[in-house]
Amino acid sequence: MGDSRESWRALLLLALLSCMVGTASGLVVALFRIALEWGDRWRDAWITYAHAWPLAGLLVTIGGVAALAAAAAWLVQHFSPEAAGSGIPRVEAVARDELSPASFRVLPVKFIGGWLAIGGGLALGREGPSVQMGAILASRLAKMFRLTEIDLTALVAAGGGAGLAVAFNAPIAGAVFVLEELVRRLDTQICVAALGASCCAIAIARMLLGDGPDFKVAALPMSGLGSGILFVALGALAGLGGVLYNTAILGILKLGARSRWPQEFRAALIGGVVGMLAWFAPGLVGGGEAIAQGTLSGAAPIRLLPLFFGIRFVLGPLSYAAGTPGGLFAPMLVLGAQLGVLFSALCHLTAPHLSVSPSAFAIVGMAAFFTAVVRSPITGIVLVTELTAGFTLLIPMLWASFAAMLIPTLLGNMPIYDSLSQPRFLRRRGEQSSEPADAGSNAPIQN
Repeated sequence: MGDSRESWRALLLLALLSCMVGTASGLVVALFRIALEWGDRWRDAWITYAHAWPLAGLLVTIGGVAALAAAAAWLVQHFSPEAAGSGIPRVEAVARDELSPASFRVLPVKFIGGWLAIGGGLALGREGPSVQMGAILASRLAKMFRLTEIDLTALVAAGGGAGLAVAFNAPIAGAVFVLEELVRRLDTQICVAALGASCCAIAIARMLLGDGPDFKVAALPMSGLGSGILFVALGALAGLGGVLYNTAILGILKLGARSRWPQEFRAALIGGVVGMLAWFAPGLVGGGEAIAQGTLSGAAPIRLLPLFFGIRFVLGPLSYAAGTPGGLFAPMLVLGAQLGVLFSALCHLTAPHLSVSPSAFAIVGMAAFFTAVVRSPITGIVLVTELTAGFTLLIPMLWASFAAMLIPTLLGNMPIYDSLSQPRFLRRRGEQSSEPADAGSNAPIQN
C-alpha cells in the first residue's frame, strides 16, 4: 500500500512539474520566435535600404552577416560549446540516460546565438534551439525537486517536446516527437510528462503568437486511390534526396573538423557567403518559413524552383557547419515542399489531366522529406498536418512516408540524429573528458 501511495505521489508531482516546464518553455520559445521574426524584418529592411548604395551596401551586408555568424560561433566556443548545432542529439542522449543534462548557461547562449545566426540569414531552424532550451528548463526544475533519474529523463524529454510544440505551433507533434524520437519508448511517466508539457506550452505560446497554423494553405480535397502511386513515387524520390542530404550534412561537418581554422573564422566565411546571397536573393536565406509559405501557395516561379531547391540544398548543410545554434527541421520542410512542387510539375507534364494540386504534393513532400532525413514518420506526418491543417492529406502522407522510410533504410543510411549521436560528434557518459564534472557534456562538438 505504501509503495502504491509513493508511486501515486511521484506521478502527480511529475504531472505538476510537466505543466510548469511547459509554461516556462512556452514563454521562452515564444519570445525566441518573436525575436527571430524581428530579426527577419530588420534584415530585409536593411537590404532594401542598402540597395541605394550598391557597392557599399553589398560590402556592409556581407560583412554584417559574417560578423553575426562569427559572434554566434564565438558565444558557443567561449561560453557553452554544447550549444552548437541543433542540440536535439544531446537531448536524446540525456533522455536515454547516456549524457548528463546540460548546464543552464546553454540556454542564453542558445537563445542569443540562435537569434544572431538565424536572424542574420543562415539556413537554420528555430526548433533545435527550442527543443534544447525546453529540455534545459526541465532539467533545472527536476534537480530543484530532486526527481529520480527515471522521472528526470521523462521531464527533460517532455521539455524538449514542449519546445518543438511552440517552435511550430504543433502541440500534438511535440508530444509524439518525445515518444517516437527522443525516448523511443512508451510508458506512463513519459506520456503524462509529454502531454502535460506540450499542452501547457502551447496554451502560453498562443497568447503571444496566435492560434492559427503556421502555414496558410487553401482547403484541399481528398485524394483518390488512383493518385496513390504518385505519392509513393514522391516518397521514394524524397527518400533518395534524404540520403543525399544526410550525406551532405555529415560530409561538410567532417570537412570542417579537419580544418585548422578557428570555428569563428569558418562561421564568418559561411556568413559572408550567406550575406552575398542575401544581397541578390534575400528571399532565399534564413530559416525558410517564408520560402515554404510561398511554395505552398504557388507564389514560387516554377522555372526557377530547381535553382532555388539546389541553393537551399547546399545552404542548409553549409549553415549547419558554422557551429552556431540552429536546427535542421525548418530547412528540411522547405526542401520537401519544393521537391513536391517540382514533382507535381513533372507529373503534369506527363499527365496533363492530373487533378492533384501542386500544394497537395508540396505538403506531402514536406512529410516525406522529413521522414527520409529523420526517420520519424509519425512525427513528420503529425507535424506537417498541424503546420498546414492538411487533414485531407493524411493518407497520401502515409503512402509517401512509407516509401521515404523504406528507401534510405534499404540503402543503409542512418537517420540524421543517430549519425550526429555517434562518438565522433557526441561525447557520452563515462567517456574520458577534460571538462569539469558538472559540465559533463561541454565538449566542443558540433551536433
